[in-house]
Amino acid sequence: MLAHEDGATHTTAREAAIPGLKRGYVQVYTGNGKGKTTAALGLALRAAGAGLRVFIIQLMKEYPYSELNSLEALADRITIEQSGDDAFVYRNELPSDAQKAKARAALNRAADVMASGGYDIVVLDEACVAIYFRLITEDDVLAVLDARPDNVELVLTGRYCPEAILERADLVSEMREVKHYYENGVLARKGIES
Repeated sequence: MLAHEDGATHTTAREAAIPGLKRGYVQVYTGNGKGKTTAALGLALRAAGAGLRVFIIQLMKEYPYSELNSLEALADRITIEQSGDDAFVYRNELPSDAQKAKARAALNRAADVMASGGYDIVVLDEACVAIYFRLITEDDVLAVLDARPDNVELVLTGRYCPEAILERADLVSEMREVKHYYENGVLARKGIES
């Protein structure tokens, strides 16, 4: 909106052409193959290009992934927050109560953002794997699905998506690993996997 000295505001032609979503759906990107978060980020990029507002919360990620740098340039259309880490997985430990509380707080934050009307798309990155590792429950996520306004697109990513969420989703894409250079000792590369 353009504000004038007299305090009146006027919608620009571009703003008038961006109505937001009339109908949102639930999308899931799951499976053991690479590309779940990448698909969600691609959707966010496309949505931002169309003038839509996107909120992304990354569960189990507090590493400075390269997408954080790229999304800074789109901060007026895409908001991204990180919550929690996955170090307990690599230590072969159960998540602590503090880690569980942090994941629940992140899910509540996403639900509040979704209900705010300020975003067209909400992405719960790694929500499915957070369920698998018992940071949050399937019922916690189903409650978010139940609360989703009709005009908000909700995207969930992560391996091990529970059947109940797959059944509720409108779109499910499964990334299947056919071949991965990790098997040949190639670790995560900056700008490609991290």
